[in-house]
Amino acid sequence: MIAFRAPPILHVGPVGWLRANLFSSVFNSVLTLLILALLAWTIPPLLNWAFFSATWAGTTREACANATGACWPYITQRMGQILYGFYDFDQRWRPDVVYTLGAAGLAWLMIPRIPHKGWAGAAMLTVYPLASYVLLTGGWFGLPVVSTERWGGLLLTLVVAAVGIVASLPLGVILALGRRSTLPVVRIFCVVFIEVWRGVPMITVLFIASSMLPLFLPEGLEFDKLARALIAIALFNAAYMAEVVRAGLQALPRGQYEGAGALGLGYWRATTFVILPQAFKIVLPGIVNNMISMFKDTSLVSIIGFFDLLGVIQTGSSDLDWAGPNTAVTGYLFAAAIYWAFCFSMSRYSAHLETQLAEGDRR
Repeated sequence: MIAFRAPPILHVGPVGWLRANLFSSVFNSVLTLLILALLAWTIPPLLNWAFFSATWAGTTREACANATGACWPYITQRMGQILYGFYDFDQRWRPDVVYTLGAAGLAWLMIPRIPHKGWAGAAMLTVYPLASYVLLTGGWFGLPVVSTERWGGLLLTLVVAAVGIVASLPLGVILALGRRSTLPVVRIFCVVFIEVWRGVPMITVLFIASSMLPLFLPEGLEFDKLARALIAIALFNAAYMAEVVRAGLQALPRGQYEGAGALGLGYWRATTFVILPQAFKIVLPGIVNNMISMFKDTSLVSIIGFFDLLGVIQTGSSDLDWAGPNTAVTGYLFAAAIYWAFCFSMSRYSAHLETQLAEGDRR
């Protein structure tokens, strides 16, 4: 009988993992060493500039005048504008309530242990938008009116992104179904709509909504500038979302359509309960990719006169009261960190959903 012998140390533990994952071949070893050299060249100076040599305390530009690192007092002193834009100071509790309700609703939807997801989804699609509109605009229940021109910062970025994402998905589904319709009028209308909106840059769409659309409205009829921009963004992104959903519809085997028909399901019941759930499962990464792209494109509203998160930081960096060699870069780094946090969160939640949906395929 052969006595038990431990496996070679080069094949187990950390050494074994490094050999299997980073140094499994000559090419992988060279690639690993190049990446490590790149990280060693970039990460330490970035950490030194952002943290170790940064200025953390102060209330004026003199605190950062001789600093060789980031100027974080510039961020702390302008945190109000970054979060709320130019929203009235004594009314900032209203965006805070909207932030809190939104975070609570998303937590309810995303944490698996919390029950009644259907009620949470219905509330987030009906009650929450209405409550947010009443709170942010005012004019109801004695709340003072706050013009949308005073909205800005992270508040405006989240409003534009949320409206664009929530409105573009159902519109995209309708357009995708219409493009595959057997009715020529419906199919041609959807094709023309999608191709026209996809063929025009988003900057042009925003300029048309902001400057040209009021010229075609009847005299005396005024339409809020932000509302025009939100409608334009929703329609623009619906065209892209439609093509993503259409890819999922076309990827389904013909047997799924025939099976739904064999069960006696009509068009709408088959589409709702058989076709669309499977299509969404296939194109979930593409849908989330569109949402992430949409979130980052919210910064384009700055070209029509709004001050979103990036616009507020960009405007603040040109303020002479905070003029300094590192002020602007600090602001852009902070904005990049916020954008990354939101986009990375969406990406990770999408990966979690993909894992959950794939469990049925592994059984």
